[in-house]
Amino acid sequence: MKLTTGAILRRITETPLSTAAHKLATIILDGIAWKDGYNGLERGTAAFTLAHLAGKMGVSRQHLSALLVELAASSLALVRWKRNGKFAPWLFRFAAFDHNDGPHDVVSKGDDTSLSREDSHKTIFSGHINIDEAPNVFRTCWAELIKAAKTALPCWNVDTQAIWERFLAFNRARGNARVPAGYLLGFMRRWRTGSSSTAPSPSAALVPQHPADPKAQELHDQIRAAPSANRQFHASDLCRLIGQAAYDARVVDVVRKFGCPKFAAILAVHGRAILAGEIPR
Repeated sequence: MKLTTGAILRRITETPLSTAAHKLATIILDGIAWKDGYNGLERGTAAFTLAHLAGKMGVSRQHLSALLVELAASSLALVRWKRNGKFAPWLFRFAAFDHNDGPHDVVSKGDDTSLSREDSHKTIFSGHINIDEAPNVFRTCWAELIKAAKTALPCWNVDTQAIWERFLAFNRARGNARVPAGYLLGFMRRWRTGSSSTAPSPSAALVPQHPADPKAQELHDQIRAAPSANRQFHASDLCRLIGQAAYDARVVDVVRKFGCPKFAAILAVHGRAILAGEIPR
């Protein structure tokens, strides 16, 4: 018999913990993958940044650390680790359930399996993707799946549109017009920053390829001034300088002027600020 959400939830409620630790355990439980591939995770694993957990709990990072220690020392045996670098999300697992040899009452009966069986509770890459059908991922059904699946993958901090653009370029370079949707998840799992010598950079793919068009060249020059790898730092620096509202207004203005995707507009805004000396490169 397999453990389910209900089984673990019952163990959580039966474990002597502080009220805050009980809440934290249920938040982590809510993010657990019940099938391999959900949010890009292995079964029984959840992924959160500490800042996200602290925000959901409404507590300080110091208090959160104390609660995590409490859960680790409890019979739930919460463990956490990282596998994708310093700024990647933490992976969490209730180690007490790794071996199903505990008391019989923690195992769900056959009628307690709805959460783990419904398709809505897992990320599904099914069907096929037509490579030339939609350059804007947010006009497809794949945007939310990419956003969910990348959480614990090497591309966790890469823009969803950038992942989509590189995936399309990768397949175009190989002459693929239609591929199984599972290829997209596999592509994300093998993500390497700056890899794929045959694929153009995400920023280059966002610029209309009309060198003779002065407007396209202007947009290209602005984007080129702001490396996409540093865009989070550029956004943070510029927002501190001019405010979030003014930052958003600049992005909207670029979209309207050039008719480009939002991601390209963001890079162009950063490039303008760098060229104007507002923020460092």
